[in-house]
Amino acid sequence: MTMQQLQYVLASFEHGSFSAAAEALHLAQPSLSEQVRRLEAELGVALFQRVGRGLVPTEAGRALRPHAEAALAAVEAARMSVGAVRELRAGTAAFGTFGTARTYLGTDLVEDFRRSHPDVRVRIVGQNSSETVEAIRDGTLEAGLVVLPVEDRGLEIRPAMRDEVLYVSGDHGRLRHAMTMERLAKAPLILSEASWGNEDPTRRQLRELAQRAGVVIEPQIDVEDVEVALELAARGLGDTIAPAGMLRRLAPSELGWVPFAEPIYETFAFTWRRGAQLSPATQAFMTFAERRLDTLAAMLRSEPPRRRAPVRATVSA
Repeated sequence: MTMQQLQYVLASFEHGSFSAAAEALHLAQPSLSEQVRRLEAELGVALFQRVGRGLVPTEAGRALRPHAEAALAAVEAARMSVGAVRELRAGTAAFGTFGTARTYLGTDLVEDFRRSHPDVRVRIVGQNSSETVEAIRDGTLEAGLVVLPVEDRGLEIRPAMRDEVLYVSGDHGRLRHAMTMERLAKAPLILSEASWGNEDPTRRQLRELAQRAGVVIEPQIDVEDVEVALELAARGLGDTIAPAGMLRRLAPSELGWVPFAEPIYETFAFTWRRGAQLSPATQAFMTFAERRLDTLAAMLRSEPPRRRAPVRATVSA
């Protein structure tokens, strides 16, 4: 039994003859009547009786009719629902991020997307790039924005922008020169992403650079959020590191910064399962996010400066 056969049977019910049904469906009459006969043979019963030049449904035909109508209605509903998703009149944009991505993408991204596609739901989750790639790999999420490096097994990676990581302090004396790994190992360091530790991409970079320099980076204070690390540094409890994009929006005036002697960058990349076809909603959301990152990258080329002195400097110990 096929949907085509059910469609031909219903057309025959409606128009009262095979020839009229075929004309309505723009078919040759023999093709339509042959498909009806095949269905009757499969079911083992006649669906119509010929009366003059017309057709009269049998008891079996009358029993089949509501089921055929329901089946074709379900197929049409399925087609319409898929069309709504394709045309962004429905669906969900499921997107993963790292914790500080909100500073880069902001709530404006969601607002802009929803104003353009008000019928599409938005689901944004994730606390760290490592968590996001695992959720994409196991199918919980479709795509996401992560900080490299990540474990890319089974994933497509498309770099989007990069942001320079700077050394941040309220102590003018520790900001006289670009920061080296050797000096960083001796600094009173406050680091974020405490739960993820060396799984965090930026901490991983620091560890690799420190290994090459023959030193070990051990923070004196571990916290979860960059915002908290910056606040503690502003209170004189230590120094921290942060990407320029975060400093541009969040750095207190009490803090200044310098680049690293060997520049360090956070590279942001979009990622999704290798070979997967993204839903129209998620694909559209990723396009909006990419445009926003392009705009931000252009701004970061001029601000903030790579060096800034703290407004209220303390005396270096």
